[in-house]
Amino acid sequence: MKAPCKALAFLFIACAAAHAQVVPAATGPRGLPLAGTLHYAFRYSQTAEFGTSLGDWQTATPSASLDYTNGNERLPFSLTYGGGYTWTINGPSYTTGLFQRLSLSQGIDWRKWNVLVSDDVSYRPQAPTTGFSGIPGTGEPIGGSGSGPPSSQSILTLNTHVLNNDVNGEIEHSLNYGTSFNVGGSSELLRFPDGNGRNTDTQMANAELAWRLNGRSSLSGTYQFSYFSYPDYGYTFVTNTGFLGYERDWSRKVTTNVSAGPQWTGSSSSTIIPSSIGIAANAVVNCQFRFASASLNYSRGINGGAGYLFGAESDRVNANFSRQFGKDLNVEINGSFRRTAGLQNNGVTNAKFGGGQARKRFGRYLSVFANYTAEDQSSSSKLPANTLGHLMQTVGFGIEYSPRDTHLKH
Repeated sequence: MKAPCKALAFLFIACAAAHAQVVPAATGPRGLPLAGTLHYAFRYSQTAEFGTSLGDWQTATPSASLDYTNGNERLPFSLTYGGGYTWTINGPSYTTGLFQRLSLSQGIDWRKWNVLVSDDVSYRPQAPTTGFSGIPGTGEPIGGSGSGPPSSQSILTLNTHVLNNDVNGEIEHSLNYGTSFNVGGSSELLRFPDGNGRNTDTQMANAELAWRLNGRSSLSGTYQFSYFSYPDYGYTFVTNTGFLGYERDWSRKVTTNVSAGPQWTGSSSSTIIPSSIGIAANAVVNCQFRFASASLNYSRGINGGAGYLFGAESDRVNANFSRQFGKDLNVEINGSFRRTAGLQNNGVTNAKFGGGQARKRFGRYLSVFANYTAEDQSSSSKLPANTLGHLMQTVGFGIEYSPRDTHLKH
């Protein structure tokens, strides 16, 4: 119990120091050598996990998050960070460890050309579920509209440290007012330092032609090539996918984006994965109202097998909702379903999780929160013991130090 108490004391000392240094510098006569909007938060949470046959355990987690955008229209830059450390107070150490995620994005907007380069790197002791960091119970936001790219870890795990790095780049050129052309590529590394999963490399390239139909609608055609490899096994396979997409702004508050098309799969050994053709699809609905926001996402396609299979067909559904009550109370809900079917006809894994969180602000800087998350997974595939195979519930509560947005000026 001493470690969590020391962590809590250190957390609030850091909070006070950060507020004393950042805020005066941002509002002083000379300012910071940065411009833009900065938001940061420090949190301390304690959770109780109920894992049926896994047993019960309690944890303590100090964590922090940071969001920064420079506000530059020509050279937009953004940084998002979330990380911390989970200690086990008592019970088995299934979720103990360091977790970090950092996302960087740099754009260049010049006349008819737009360039975007991004890097998303993470290290966690379990497969991600809720929030930006992916760790349930920390107190970070879990609901709302919009979402990042889905994690390739579609199979839920415990006590499994994973390093995931995803680099993306794209160039868009406006041919005329209603037509644009886009090319891009990405490279993803999935690594298991403890050797309890299959290291996987993924490279992708795509080209898209989009047409603006009117002020609210656009149509697009996309070709995507994906290359999956397993450096420890010398095995590879590829997919070729064509998408036809339609995007519609129904109002300032509601937008939709739907795309679908055929997906061809071929491998370096047809005896392991025979050639096949299937359907790939993506659909997104975003709603942004004055006091509430929500999103619903669906995706279907081939992935690298989540670190446990030689390729898999994945279906994902994610829903998020956030509602603000007055100035000080916020309620969030999220849920997800993931279906992962091995390309070798070696079983299907169904994973689902969901939860809710309430946050109440007291004063200018402090908030308290309480949350609940449930995870469940069943599989007909032969998966190792570190994958989740039971219902696991997490009940958490904690405190957050978070000043309102700081606007930085040169």
